[in-house]
Amino acid sequence: MSTASKQIENQAFSDRLRQSLRGIGLRPSPTLLANEFNLRYWGKSITITTARNWLLGKSIPMQDKLRVLADWLHVSADELRFGTLAAPIRAQDSGADSIGLTMQDRDMLTKYLMLSVADRKTVCDVVLALAVAATVKTRGAEKKGA
Repeated sequence: MSTASKQIENQAFSDRLRQSLRGIGLRPSPTLLANEFNLRYWGKSITITTARNWLLGKSIPMQDKLRVLADWLHVSADELRFGTLAAPIRAQDSGADSIGLTMQDRDMLTKYLMLSVADRKTVCDVVLALAVAATVKTRGAEKKGA
């Protein structure tokens, strides 16, 4: 692997790591990352410098550490490492086709769960209105095509 492609890969990992940290409501801080990671990892602790290198895209953790990060951040290890979902998490829509959730979807759902009950109801009402509008629009397009 060339140095340039390794740098690009490391930076992409760093971006996904920072996004995942924000997704669970944490700022991407080397100290915070090292402390939280070390609480969950059974092996030798990482240093703040190691966490900083992960956040700056200078290095990528080994697979055992990557798995601990992924579990903590509620993403798949493959998605965190490579940016793809090997086995996507599925949402069931009352018997309809299942939909794969992306990292952005899970980030949005995490933020939704932090809302008050009243704010959640507002979000649900907006989503319901958008779904009804999409259904009406789809039916209108089908009638024009028929």
